[in-house]
Amino acid sequence: MTTQHATYNKVQLLKLMYLSREGDRREGVLLRQSKGWFQVAGMGHETLAVMAMQMHADDYLFPYYRDRAMVLARGVRNMELALAYFAKRTSNSGGRQMPGHYSFRNRNIWSVPTPTAANLLPACGAAMSMQLRGSDNLVVATVGDAATRQGEFYEAVAFATERKLPVVFVVEDNRYGISTNTDKFNPFKLGVFGAGCNIQHVDARHPDRVMEATTTAFERARAGRGPTLMVCELDRLCSHTSSDDHRVYRPLDEIQEMSHRDPITVLARELVAAGEMTAEEWEEEKRQIDDQVDREYLQAEGSDDPKIAELMLHMYGNDPVPADVPLEGGRKWRMVDAINSVFMAGLRQNPDYVFFGEDIEDPKGGVFRLTAGLSEAYPDRVFNSPLAEATIMGVGCGLASVGMRPVFELQFVDFHGPGWNQISQNLSTLRWRTFGQWSCPMVVYAPYGAYLPGGSLWHSQANEALFAHIPGLRVVVPSTPEDAAGLMWTAMHSENPVIYLVPKHLFRQQMDVPAVVPPIPFGKARIRRPGKDLTVVTWGNTTEPVLDAVRRLQDEIDVEVIDLRTIMPWDQETVQKSIEKTGRLVVVQEDGESCSVGQMIIAEMLGDEERFGNFLAAPRLVSKPDVHIGYNPIYEYGCLPSTADVIRAIREVAES
Repeated sequence: MTTQHATYNKVQLLKLMYLSREGDRREGVLLRQSKGWFQVAGMGHETLAVMAMQMHADDYLFPYYRDRAMVLARGVRNMELALAYFAKRTSNSGGRQMPGHYSFRNRNIWSVPTPTAANLLPACGAAMSMQLRGSDNLVVATVGDAATRQGEFYEAVAFATERKLPVVFVVEDNRYGISTNTDKFNPFKLGVFGAGCNIQHVDARHPDRVMEATTTAFERARAGRGPTLMVCELDRLCSHTSSDDHRVYRPLDEIQEMSHRDPITVLARELVAAGEMTAEEWEEEKRQIDDQVDREYLQAEGSDDPKIAELMLHMYGNDPVPADVPLEGGRKWRMVDAINSVFMAGLRQNPDYVFFGEDIEDPKGGVFRLTAGLSEAYPDRVFNSPLAEATIMGVGCGLASVGMRPVFELQFVDFHGPGWNQISQNLSTLRWRTFGQWSCPMVVYAPYGAYLPGGSLWHSQANEALFAHIPGLRVVVPSTPEDAAGLMWTAMHSENPVIYLVPKHLFRQQMDVPAVVPPIPFGKARIRRPGKDLTVVTWGNTTEPVLDAVRRLQDEIDVEVIDLRTIMPWDQETVQKSIEKTGRLVVVQEDGESCSVGQMIIAEMLGDEERFGNFLAAPRLVSKPDVHIGYNPIYEYGCLPSTADVIRAIREVAES
C-alpha cells in the first residue's frame, strides 16, 4: 500500500507544536511553585508531530518521554497530559507513572517504560503481530540518541531487519544524554551500522524534512520491505528534566544558537512570510492556546487524587481455569510429552498462539524436545529465535500486549539474565503501571533445576525466588505429567505473564496419569500423601527425595506431603490446615536458602499469632546452601537436598 501524503496543514501543525510547548512551559512554572514533583519536556522535538499525523488509526506508537507533540498529534488531549502531570486518578496511569510516560490504549500509544530503549523490542513484537496477521499497518518506535548504546537497541534493529518488520525506529538525536555530549558515543557517528541497515539521516528541525523522510519510511514499511532507522537531528531546548540545569554543562553560546533555530519560531516566520497567516493572527492563536492550557491545568489540579484503597488494583488480571486439560488420562506419560501435547492442542485450537525460542523448530524440536513436531505442523506460528534472551522476552511482551498469545522458551532458566530487563520492567509492570489499560498474557517456560550431573553453574539453577519477588508475575513449578499439563493449560489461558519452570530431573520419568486430568487453578497445592504427624512442603525436583524419605519412614512417622505446584500465588490455606493437624513443618527446596520461598513459607506460618500457636516444634528448612553448583557431580550432589537430609530433618522435628 502506498502512503498518499504529499502535503500537510502547516498552520495546524504549528498550533499543535505551540500547544505542546506551552504545556511544557506551564509544567515548569507549576513545578517551581511546588505544584508537582517532576517534569520532563520535549522542547525542540515538536516537529516530529508531523510523523504521527501520517500514521493510520490502527498503527502503533511506542514513544519515549520527549514525545509530547507526537502523542498530541495522535489525538491525545492536552487535558489528559495535565492530569498525568498532577498524577491524578483519572490520568492515563491512574497516577502511577511519572509525567512523560505516555500510555493510551485507545489510541494505540504503548506505555513508556523509564529504562531507556526498553520500548523497542516490544515494538518489534507489535510489528511481528501485524506481519503474522497480514495487515498493512506499521509501528513507530522512538528513542533518544544516548539510548542507542543499549544492547536492546541493537537487538531490536537486528530482529526487525532479519524479519523485515514494518517498524520505523526514530532516533531523536539532540546530542545529549542528560549532561553528557553523545557525539563520541553515537553509533551512527562512529560508523557502526553498515549497508544492511536502511538509514535516513534527517535534519528534523524543520517539519518538511521530517515529512519527506516519513513518507519514504512508511511506504517501505507498508510494502513489506522492512524497517527504517530515521536518525533525526534535533535540539533539546531545555534541561534534561526538572532535576537538571543544562546551563551548568552547556556553553551559553550553544544555548543561544539553538534558540535562534527554534522550530516553532522558524515555522511561524515562514508562514507569515508566505501569507498563510498574519503576525496578528498568530499572536491571537498563541493567546487562545495559553488560555486553554491555563484553564485545563487549573481544572486538572483540582481533580481527584488516587485512592490508597486501589493500590493493588490491576496488579493481576484473571487466571481463568479452562474447562478441559487436553491430555489423555489412564496411561503413563513423561512430563516432556505431556507439555508437548498441550502445546499442540493450543496451536490447534487458537490461531493467536505463537511459539518462539532458541532451537525450538524441527528437526531439533528444542534442546529437551518440548516443542518436537510443532513447527512441522504449524510453521507459520512456531519459530526459532536468535540467541538473544532480551529479544525473546521483549518481542513476546509486545505480541501479548496487542492481542497475541506468546508461549516463549528460555532454553535454560539460568539464561534469564539478558532478558531480565524485559521481565522485571515490562512483563511484570505493564498492567499495573497503565491502570489496567494494557496487559501481557505471556507464558515464559524454562527448564530448571539440577539433579542432572554435568550442568555446572549455568544449567542447574533453581531460582524461583527471583521471579516470585517481582509483583505481577505468576510462578509455577510442576512435578508430575498431569500437573505439568494442567498448569500449562491454565498458564496459556491466563491474563498474566507466567513464569513456568520445568524441573529437568523429572522431564523424562514415566509416571501414571489418572483417568481424569482435572484443570489446575493457580494457587492450589496438591497433597501427594496424607498424614497426621508432620507436614512436608516441597515442589519440583525435591518432591522425589521427599517421597523417597517418607516411604522409608512410613512405619515410623505418618508424614503429609504437600506439593506446592504454584509458587506465586502459593496455597497458604492448604499448608495452614495441614499444620493445624500435624503441628510440625519441614520445607524442602532446591533453591538457595537466603531470601527463598522456603523461608517465606516458614515466616508466613510463624508470623501470625494464631498460626504460631499451631506449632508443637520449630519448623525446619532443608535447602541448598548459598553456593553455586559445580561441574563435578561431587559438588552438585554435595549441596543438593538428599533423601538422607530429608529423613534427618523429619526425625529431628518429629522428636522435638
